[in-house]
Amino acid sequence: MLRKVQRCYGGVANFPPLRRGYASHPPNARLNIPTDYATTPLLHHSAKSSLANKELSEEARNGTTSRINLFQAVNAALSHALRSDQRVLLFGEDVAFGGVFRCSMNLATEFGDDRVFNTPLSEQGIMGFAIGAAMEGMRPVAEIQFADYVFPAFDQIVNEAAKCRYRAGHNADTMNCGGLVIRMPAGGVGHGGLYHTQSPESLFTHVPGMRVVVPRSPVQAKGLLLGAIASNDPVIFLEPKILYRAAVEHVPAEPYLLPLSTAEVLKEGKDVTIVSYGTPLYTCQSALAAAEKDFKCSVELIDLRTVYPWDRQAVMASVNKTGRCIVVHESMVNAGVGAEVAATIQEGCFLRLEAPVQRVGGWSTHSGLAYEKFNIPDVVRVYDAIRTALEY
Repeated sequence: MLRKVQRCYGGVANFPPLRRGYASHPPNARLNIPTDYATTPLLHHSAKSSLANKELSEEARNGTTSRINLFQAVNAALSHALRSDQRVLLFGEDVAFGGVFRCSMNLATEFGDDRVFNTPLSEQGIMGFAIGAAMEGMRPVAEIQFADYVFPAFDQIVNEAAKCRYRAGHNADTMNCGGLVIRMPAGGVGHGGLYHTQSPESLFTHVPGMRVVVPRSPVQAKGLLLGAIASNDPVIFLEPKILYRAAVEHVPAEPYLLPLSTAEVLKEGKDVTIVSYGTPLYTCQSALAAAEKDFKCSVELIDLRTVYPWDRQAVMASVNKTGRCIVVHESMVNAGVGAEVAATIQEGCFLRLEAPVQRVGGWSTHSGLAYEKFNIPDVVRVYDAIRTALEY
């Protein structure tokens, strides 16, 4: 082979530089390797583990499970909500066909096109209709096809849905948008570019009157979505689209509601607290596993689940114990969820802190198509943050 190259190019020195022979991570990489969803402790790999969740209803704990992915869990939650409450409606762009990510697959066939239906390509129109339906007593589930396209509906969400109850005064019990859920796929997939990658959750955490929820797994997606539909507050429900098919676990077959605005301690520790939500939790898990092995430390991992209003008590209790905190999220670090968490910890845990609170987030730039993976937090960045906290 070398002789052929020399004949073609007149010697090895003239041969063009070889490209790398791998598509994802270097062959000897130790930290930045793909998440193994088949073994991660953040997912329930057995029915016994799934049904042991104390937040489940008694009916769910005594039932069976199905091994499904996140989009199937969303579909199961929507199916139950439509079946159990005639006030529930589901609509959005291509929803009747199953949606881009198949979350509403077969629902129009089962429940009819008067309850599951397509809308025009108008996010503002989708939200205007949803708000009107909610104010008339329905429980609409509106889908924005990608979170990147929610901005034309921003005025409807902020100035109408969020303020409706407050504006109604003494009529608030009957004139509000309780039951409104706005579903939207969010976050990176590795090749989404400018308009299919964004995580806009922090923009909505500035808005009183809304709840903002981000599930990390199929079990969480089903329970939190049913909790959102049952809530008497309007809810923005961001679904990490890279997890739609990647995250697979045993999910209770029976319906169950998980609490909103309640964080979950996924792993207890005594030296460092990591606070995150959604997809980056898997990055954090990989980083803390390596850090505990290398630095002989103990790291606590917390899933916020609801990023507004978020569970301040749970986070501060953890930081008061560990004295160190790192907040990790995929969205841009500037004015993000991490900034609010860090400020709250500084106010409530200052005398217990052993190191400054660190934020590990997406860089403050737009997401390029070819270099998306360099824009969002990876295992090395979280690993380095743990080391920095310990060595401060």
